[in-house]
Amino acid sequence: MDEVLDLLALQAGEVAVDCTLGRGGHALAIAQRLGPAGTLIALDADPRNLEYAEGRLAEAPCKVELHHANFGTLRDILGDRSVDVLLADLGVSTNQLTSDTHGLSFSVDGPLDMRLDPDLRTTAADILRTTPEKQLADLIYQNGDERFSRRIAKRIVETRRQAPIRTTAQLAELVRFAIPKRLHDKRIHPATRTFQALRMAVNRERENLEALLDSVPQVLSSGGRCGLISFHSHEDRPVKHRLNEWSSLGLLEKLTKRPITPGEAELTANPRSRSAKLRGARRVG
Repeated sequence: MDEVLDLLALQAGEVAVDCTLGRGGHALAIAQRLGPAGTLIALDADPRNLEYAEGRLAEAPCKVELHHANFGTLRDILGDRSVDVLLADLGVSTNQLTSDTHGLSFSVDGPLDMRLDPDLRTTAADILRTTPEKQLADLIYQNGDERFSRRIAKRIVETRRQAPIRTTAQLAELVRFAIPKRLHDKRIHPATRTFQALRMAVNRERENLEALLDSVPQVLSSGGRCGLISFHSHEDRPVKHRLNEWSSLGLLEKLTKRPITPGEAELTANPRSRSAKLRGARRVG
């Protein structure tokens, strides 16, 4: 939080957009700095988080505008408006990971859904039921960097011939047995990369991130600042690439030579932040 607020250097009366509202923690801190003359525009694909954050922002000192939308549609939301500050925290909320309805975690048994936005049509169970084996292996490898993707896809196809794979516990156990025990990574659960890959596919995370990055130079006002927080290489690589591209074209000036990472105190208080990387830039011209 402190690093984000320092990087964005918010001023009273500015217009800010929080592209990933979540439970409203960043948004509330931003609103307090914008003051009565400022405007906060916030988006979230998850209506449950949006409703929770709306309550937290009820007493915000600035004007607040909330949208149930994915950040990939930011240009449509803003129209002709520009903003002074843009924040996108690309990670999944802790409450979403621990929910027994989202189906994002192997540690909580639930339906194999993985949709952050319930309006989306395709669930993770749908993907596992219909995707051909080679295509499924490619998806798991490309989105999750899972080197055993072919073994896992083969086991999925063999299993679904007998019965559909419907729960997170079923999938986690299937993946665990597909990878030889002696080759399990002791640092993370064997199913971690497969779950990430499916979540990214269900929510079209790659496509939406590219759409957001396309819009950043266009929606920032002159002198406007952006902060982008990534949690794995499939988020950080495109962010880093675009920052370098914008800098070379003279569109944005990088505010971070290297990504800002959590300090020891935050790592102790919030272990989930260990992989977070904050990068930022300022619009020029």
